[in-house]
Amino acid sequence: MKRIKNITLAGHNGSGKTSLAEALLYKVGVSDRLGKTTDGTTIMDFDPEEVKRKISIGCSAAAFEYEDIKVNLLDTPGLFDFAGEMIQGISAADTVMITVSAKSGVKVGTKKAYKEAVKQNKSKMFVVTKIDDENANFYNVLTELKTVFGPTVCPVVVPVIENEKIASYVNLIEMKAYKYDDKGNTIETEMPEIEKMTYRIDGLLEAVSEAVAETDEALMEKFFEGEPFTQKELIDGIHNGMNNGIITPVVCTSAVNLSGIDMLLKEIALLIPSADESEPVEAALGDDLIQIKCTTEEPLSAFVFKTVADPFIGKVSYIKVMSGILKADSTVFNSSTGENEKIGKLYFMKGKQQTETSEATAGDIVTAVKINASTFDTLCSPERKVLFEKLSLPVPCYSMAVCSAQGDESKISTGIQRILDEDKTLKYEQNESTKEQILSGLGEQHLEVTVSKLKNKFGVDIELKEPKIAYKETIRRKVKAEGKYKKQTGGHGQYGHVWIEFEPCVSDSLIFEEKVFGGAVPKNYFPAVEKGLQESVKKGVLAGCPVVGLKAILVDGSYHPVDSSEMAFKTAASLAYKEGLKQAEPVMLEPIGNLKAAVPDENTGDVMGELNKRRGRVLGMEPYEEGMTEISAEVPMREMHSFTMYLKQVTRGMGSFTFDFLRYEQLPANLVAEVITECIQE
Repeated sequence: MKRIKNITLAGHNGSGKTSLAEALLYKVGVSDRLGKTTDGTTIMDFDPEEVKRKISIGCSAAAFEYEDIKVNLLDTPGLFDFAGEMIQGISAADTVMITVSAKSGVKVGTKKAYKEAVKQNKSKMFVVTKIDDENANFYNVLTELKTVFGPTVCPVVVPVIENEKIASYVNLIEMKAYKYDDKGNTIETEMPEIEKMTYRIDGLLEAVSEAVAETDEALMEKFFEGEPFTQKELIDGIHNGMNNGIITPVVCTSAVNLSGIDMLLKEIALLIPSADESEPVEAALGDDLIQIKCTTEEPLSAFVFKTVADPFIGKVSYIKVMSGILKADSTVFNSSTGENEKIGKLYFMKGKQQTETSEATAGDIVTAVKINASTFDTLCSPERKVLFEKLSLPVPCYSMAVCSAQGDESKISTGIQRILDEDKTLKYEQNESTKEQILSGLGEQHLEVTVSKLKNKFGVDIELKEPKIAYKETIRRKVKAEGKYKKQTGGHGQYGHVWIEFEPCVSDSLIFEEKVFGGAVPKNYFPAVEKGLQESVKKGVLAGCPVVGLKAILVDGSYHPVDSSEMAFKTAASLAYKEGLKQAEPVMLEPIGNLKAAVPDENTGDVMGELNKRRGRVLGMEPYEEGMTEISAEVPMREMHSFTMYLKQVTRGMGSFTFDFLRYEQLPANLVAEVITECIQE
C-alpha cells in the first residue's frame, strides 16, 4: 500500500488529459511511441467510439512503475454527457490530477472536477498543460487558479519566459532550473535572473512557503521567524498539505514535446499521497457504520467502481481493493446482492491490454472478467460482510423514444440491458401512457454514442425519435346520452338500449355506477355496459387520447327477451359514450412536470425568462450550494424536450435539473388544434 499511488486525470474537455496520460506512459517506457488523440493511437482511448470521435467517452486505466512506486493512472472524459465516468474514476483514486489548458485557463469542467474531488475527499493537483502553445500564458492561468480556488493553490514547477518563449522551467522545491531538448530530455541550467521573471521567484517561493507553513505549527513558527524551509520540509509539507486537502500544487507540462513530464513524475513520487495514507472509508456492517482502513491486516473488502460490457470477453469489472487481499480463483461474498461470487482470473490493465496477476492488495486497482457483480457492488470476505455506499451519479435528463428498423424487441432489450450494466447514467423504461420505450441519458451526444455502441458492439440497430407527449382528454359538464344498438338478421337479432349520464369527477380511471329502476336493463348486462365504456375511454372524441375524470351512471334503457346480448349492450354503451362526450364540452389535458433546476447565480434571470417562454410557472428560488441557486417551477412537458441543451449552453455545463411528472392541466385553447393534428398523425 505504501508504494501504490492511484491518480485520476480529470478536467474540462480538450484540456489534455489523454495526451498527458500518453506522455507519462511513454516517458516511463510503458509504450514505445507517443500516442496522439487526433491519430487515434492512444493507449487510453481505445474504444472504437473514442477513436472515431477523437474524444474520451469512458474511464480507462493503465498501471506503470516509476522508481519504487506503482501508479494506477485513470483517464476520465471531460464532456459533461459522460460525467458519470468522471465520478466513477475519481472514486477509485486517492489523488485527482486536474488538467488546465495554458491557452484557455479555468473552465466549467475544471470547477466540476475540483468540486467532485472535494466531495469525495480526494487530494488534488493542478497540471497546466499545452504550455508550449504560442497562445499559452501560464501566469495568467496561475492567477486565475488562485482567484477561483483560493490560497491553497501552490506553484511547484513554473516556466521562465524570455522573448515570449519558454527559456527554462524552475522547480521551486529544488530551486533548480531545467531546459529540455527535442526529445524531452532534461538539461540543468542556471537559475534565471529575477528581473527576467514574469513572476518574481522570491514571490513564488514565498507562496509555497506560506502554504507549507499552514500544515504544521512548528513550520509556521519557523516561517514567522523568517527562516527558509529545507527541501525535505517543503516536500513533507506539501505532501501532508495535499493529504489534508489544504494544498493544491500546480505544475506545468507539454505533452507534445514532453517538457516538464519528468518533473511531474518526480512530484508524483514525492508529493502525492500513497494508498495507505488515504482516509479510512465508511462502510455499513449490519446496522453499524465502521471505518475501513487501507491495510492488508483487515479482512477483504473491495468496491466495483466500473463495468465494461465487452461483446467478446463478457462483463469486465474494474475493482478497487479497499482492504485485505483479493485473490484470483477465490470465492468472495457480494454484500450488495447477498450472493457468493466466484472470482476467476484477475488482471492489471494498460488501456485494453491485460496483465494477469494472482492477487491484488489493499489500495490496488484490478479487473475481473465474467463475474456477476454490477457497478457499485461491494465484494468482501464472508467473515466481515460490509457494504460501501453507492455513488451518486447525475440523473438522466434527456429522453428519446426507441424505434427499431429490425423489429426484434428481445434483441434490442438484451443489447440495451448490457449497455445499462456498463453505464449507470442511462435509463430505459416504457412510458405507461404512450407505450413507447424511452431511452434517457445526460444529453444528445450521450444517446448518440449509446446507439452507435449498440450497433457496433451487439449488432442492435435502433433509431431515436422525439417521444410522444401523453395527452389526455376529459369533460367539463354533465350530460345524458342514449345508446341504441338494433340489428335484425335472419335468426336472432341484436338489441341493446341504454341511457347513461356522464359527468366530470376526480379520477384517473372510469367510475361506473348504475341506478336503473324497474329492471329496464337486467343486472346481468351491467358488466357488459361497463366493459363497453372501459374500452371506449381508451380513446377520446377530440384526438383519440385516453379519457380521465369521467363518471358514467347507467340510469335507464330497455331490452329484448330474445335479441338482447352482452355484445349488444356493450356496443350500445360505446354509442352512448361517443354521443355523450361530444355534448359534454370535451377538453384536452397536457402533463405538467415539477422542475428543480440548479443554475449558477449569474444565470438565474436567463433561465427564469426561458421558463416563462416555455409556459412555465416559477414557484421560487433558494440557495443550492456556493454560487448556485435552485429554481423550482411547474412546466408543461410539451415544452421541455430541448431544455437539456438550452441549460447546458446558457450555463456552459454548470447547470443541472430534475423533472418529474406532477399532474394534468387543461391545454391552452391556442394549442388545441395543433395538438389534435399531431395526435391524429401519430
